[in-house]
Amino acid sequence: MSSEDPGNDIIIEVENVPSGVQSHPLSNEIFQERVLVRSGLSRMTSISDIDVIDSPISSRRNYKQHRQLSQFSTSLNESISQTLHIPECMGLGTPCTSLESIQGQKLIASLIPLSPRDRNKAIRNQPRTMEEKRKLRKIVDTEKSKQSHHIIHFNCCTHCLNSISLAYRRSRNSLSEVLNSISLWQKTLKVIGGKFGTSVLSYFNFLKWLLKFNIFSFIVTFSFLIIPQFTVAEKNTLQFTGLEFLTGGGYFRDTVMYYGFYTNSTIRHDNSWASYNMQLAYIFTIGACLVTCFFSLLYSMAKYFRNNFINPHLYSRGIAKLIFCWDFTVTNEKAVKLKQKNLSTEIRENLSEIRQENIKLTLNQRLTRLSAHAVAWVVSTGVAIACCVAVYYLAEDNSEFLKRHRDPGAVLLLPFVVSCINLVVPRLYSMFGLVERYELPRHEVYTLLIRNIFLKISIIGILCYYWLNIVALAGEECWETLIGQEIYRLLLMDFVFSLADSFLGEFLRRIIGMKLITSLGVQEFDIARNVLELIYAQTLAWIGIFFCPLLPFIQMIALFIMFYVKNISLMMNFQPPSKAWRASQMMTFFIFLLFFPSFTGVLCTLAITIWRLKPSANCGAFRGLPFFIHSIYSWIETLSNKPSYLWVVWIYRNLIGSVHFFFILTLIVLIITYLYWQITEGRKIMIRLLHEQIINEGKDKMFLIEKLLKLQDVEKRANPSLLTLERREVEQQGSLHLGEHDATHGE
Repeated sequence: MSSEDPGNDIIIEVENVPSGVQSHPLSNEIFQERVLVRSGLSRMTSISDIDVIDSPISSRRNYKQHRQLSQFSTSLNESISQTLHIPECMGLGTPCTSLESIQGQKLIASLIPLSPRDRNKAIRNQPRTMEEKRKLRKIVDTEKSKQSHHIIHFNCCTHCLNSISLAYRRSRNSLSEVLNSISLWQKTLKVIGGKFGTSVLSYFNFLKWLLKFNIFSFIVTFSFLIIPQFTVAEKNTLQFTGLEFLTGGGYFRDTVMYYGFYTNSTIRHDNSWASYNMQLAYIFTIGACLVTCFFSLLYSMAKYFRNNFINPHLYSRGIAKLIFCWDFTVTNEKAVKLKQKNLSTEIRENLSEIRQENIKLTLNQRLTRLSAHAVAWVVSTGVAIACCVAVYYLAEDNSEFLKRHRDPGAVLLLPFVVSCINLVVPRLYSMFGLVERYELPRHEVYTLLIRNIFLKISIIGILCYYWLNIVALAGEECWETLIGQEIYRLLLMDFVFSLADSFLGEFLRRIIGMKLITSLGVQEFDIARNVLELIYAQTLAWIGIFFCPLLPFIQMIALFIMFYVKNISLMMNFQPPSKAWRASQMMTFFIFLLFFPSFTGVLCTLAITIWRLKPSANCGAFRGLPFFIHSIYSWIETLSNKPSYLWVVWIYRNLIGSVHFFFILTLIVLIITYLYWQITEGRKIMIRLLHEQIINEGKDKMFLIEKLLKLQDVEKRANPSLLTLERREVEQQGSLHLGEHDATHGE
């Protein structure tokens, strides 16, 4: 590639150095500085693009940054020119490093005036190792601090703020490096993404994301509920038989696993003035887990929505990856092959989506597909309603069935039926795709997700109604423990069915498709069904955390095992999707479904339990109270008599206990959501207008080229002598080349 402007050229120099021969330091220096100029110029270009888009907002600040970056690029160009004429670096016996040479000093001097954000970006964009970048950042910070001591107007407050900001950035970078080093399944996720694409990878990312939720919930409940209860726990006199792992009853009933085992007294130990109110600890611990999950879901939805719907690079189709995506620091052969496979899969997804969007259907085809969609929705809704009615009547008769059958395994009837419905009906929904025939795979996944979430959440709603209106009001001895056992059995049975489906069902389907009925072929990974299994299990875990505090630990183990089982089954029994498609927005939709209706339904269920139901009189942390919430009321009344805690009373009465506060909070969330949506629509319009502008400019250039060619033809026809002269020049050049060729052969 050549250009009149040398600053815009992209120069890639590859030097093949034989083994055992050390490359010259000057060549490495020249290559690093040239790549550095390219990084600086590309960074300037990106900054200028942002200035064009957002110029009404911050034009002065961007102009200043642009001027600083221009000075930075100019100094680097001067450094390159000086590098070519440095006599000290020409000898092999006097090595010259980049930080000790003149260009290194100029680089440091150009980095010092920049703001901390721009300085970090400039250092990050350099083609150096992490150790060299850290060393360069340390030298720049040292020089910056030395200069700050000589500036008179540099006051103490500014110096303190800069020191705090620097310490914060260093600690944040160190923490991110530690978290990345201990990140789970990083290599496995890259392999899955490279072979099966981002659509299948989104399922495993979602599973990993849920695992973090349960780890946090388990740490909180174990620290503030289970450990204090162990200090005052009585010895369990029940006999352990082994069936407790399936039924959840028996020996487990009198353990910290269930609500009924926890004490309602204030824990005090001898020779200690400290006390621990178990009632407040129980309700505050569960509340802290749910509030943290609530804000984490909101933050994650906003983060993924901004990254996948608002950022302009989403609409560029990833074309830049074709040229600028390769990471030259990757040297391992396996890592190189994995990187190549990831890039090819992502490019294939982008091209497939562009091709599918250009498909246009006729009117008859549209009417046929709309009819098929309507029939499929009617049938799926009818099946879901029938399943919910069956579960409701089975749950009502379940107590009578258990009274007639004393067998311990009889309690597994209801979980078994529910798990069978959750296994069979989603597969029936997947078969509707043969009739509906969606052009975009994303639309098919969205449709299956909505149908499955309607089925599973409806079943959970029916069960919650049965627990809160029949079991809780039936006068049982400890109805909270009974509900905890029911949720444990449902969660365990769902896990067992998922394992059986992965080991047997998916394996048999592969054997049938490859050996018996070859026309079926190898199956593809059903994203919607597997994601809804995770959402269903997580919803049960959130509901059951109040009745069974150890349920997050059980869900954590189940998710950990399920990742490896699904990974092995995916590699053995599935093929990559036949229609490649980009699934960058799937994670946002998964989290939204987890938030609504899953998490919001959990909040409603627990709110009814805490505010409307009477606790058991003989078990649990809230025994003897008219409602669970009365423990908070009693605590607030106690604090109102202490002047030093009146601020807590004010917060509760004016914020937590106020309907107006939650109304304002909901209004703020809706306004932010509306603003995000408007930004998304504005970015889409902007991208469309820019795309049309590029097309029009291309048409203008083609029109000008055609005009130029026509003018040349007219000019040649008007002056035939010019054409004759051009022919003579061409003939003379041809004879000259032939003469040189003959002379060369003669020698």
